[in-house]
Amino acid sequence: MGLWSILLEVVIGLNIALALAIIFLERKDATATWAWLMVLLFIPIAGFLLYLIFGRRISGQRIFTWDTKVKLGVKFAVQEQLRALKKGNFHYKNPKLAEYKELYYLHLSNDDAILTQDNSVDIYTDGKEKFDALIQDMEQATDHIHLLYYILRHDRLGKRMSDVLIRKVRQGVEVRVLYDDMGSRRISRKFVRRMRQAGVEIESFFPAKIPKINLKINYRNHRKLAIIDGKIGYIGGFNIGDEYLGYSKKFGYWRDTHLRICGDAVANMQTRFIMDWNQASRHNIVYEDRYYASEKCGDTGVQIVSSGPDSDWEQIKNGYIKMIMSAKKYVYIQTPYFIPDDSLQDALRIASLSGVDVKVMIPNKPDHPFVYWATLSYIGDLLNAGAEAYIYQKGFLHAKTIIVDGKIASVGTANIDVRSFRLNFEVNAFLYNQGLSERLLEAFNEDISYSTQITRKLYLKRSLGVRLKESISRLISPIL
Repeated sequence: MGLWSILLEVVIGLNIALALAIIFLERKDATATWAWLMVLLFIPIAGFLLYLIFGRRISGQRIFTWDTKVKLGVKFAVQEQLRALKKGNFHYKNPKLAEYKELYYLHLSNDDAILTQDNSVDIYTDGKEKFDALIQDMEQATDHIHLLYYILRHDRLGKRMSDVLIRKVRQGVEVRVLYDDMGSRRISRKFVRRMRQAGVEIESFFPAKIPKINLKINYRNHRKLAIIDGKIGYIGGFNIGDEYLGYSKKFGYWRDTHLRICGDAVANMQTRFIMDWNQASRHNIVYEDRYYASEKCGDTGVQIVSSGPDSDWEQIKNGYIKMIMSAKKYVYIQTPYFIPDDSLQDALRIASLSGVDVKVMIPNKPDHPFVYWATLSYIGDLLNAGAEAYIYQKGFLHAKTIIVDGKIASVGTANIDVRSFRLNFEVNAFLYNQGLSERLLEAFNEDISYSTQITRKLYLKRSLGVRLKESISRLISPIL
């Protein structure tokens, strides 16, 4: 038997073994299973390597543990709220909140997401304005600054941020920075070393064992959080880099959505940060009251909802579906990637077929080509159900926003795709306030003026080449 024959048998054997593992051990959903089996069938050697990089799961591994969570009273507060909701004696500061009891009950029971009712929320859709506000708040910090970002660059914005952080450390402020090792793979050691030597505690999430070579493509920390003195929190889509200020020649103007929150919801953002930090760092944050010095600032209801591959549930996606199914008038969505699974796609189609005004806005250029072509394919399905779709033309649309009936909304880090729902660690703010939702609606309508509508007639005219790209991308979309 020749060498090539032996190698062929080995490859076939490995493929069969891996296919059996995918089917019987990994227990992926059916669509992802079939997608991986196709990859193994058509590109056996490369497919095996791709699976090792992209396909392994970590569900069931509780990577976030925090012994002081009970001490914080999170579980007790959740049970108290659930008990009050069941008995019908929950205290509403705003009676209109009662209309969406089922939604925040879902997040309470599914994610320990405490409902807070005393928040004020500012909306930022421009990167320069967001980072000017964040830096101003950091300059006023007196106790601590906690930052968690998927992408941290050592460009002009990164240097500006690091200069402020170093200056605050010298003033006696505790500063902690957590970044994702894959998202921030271009960051320089010199940049990190400069902050460490100045006293900034800085860590990376799921770091590579070999510098600059990280095979953990999946299971990245895609969250973006900033907490200042436990009183002010930022959450949304902007990362730390010049492109988020609109300085990228490729993407141009960067359209995103970010929130500045003051109120008790900041304590829940702090909990999320500390759990993530304690997973990544050998220097755990020990519970102290000063980290939870939130102040009552307004009357907006907020739940901070997290999801990740270590959970059996897809909390943020479930929240999206519940919002869509509650819609009476409209559902407006902005997302850079639109690759919904069957459950979310069905919810949108049913809403549209029921007379609900469904609008989806996507970017005009591909950030990731296969994802972009798959997005167009799913958009076509919605058009057939009567929904409307828009392509944002002013620059790159990176916002992750959903608005329902001008009463509830969600802003955060989760895209409408499998990667956000199942593979990455995400965090969203679910908002219960009519005025705030209406401000997000105004921003959406303004974006429509910079967009081109994809009509069903226009979609049907796409070329054979585009149709082919869509078909291939859709087949592999469960593993994109």
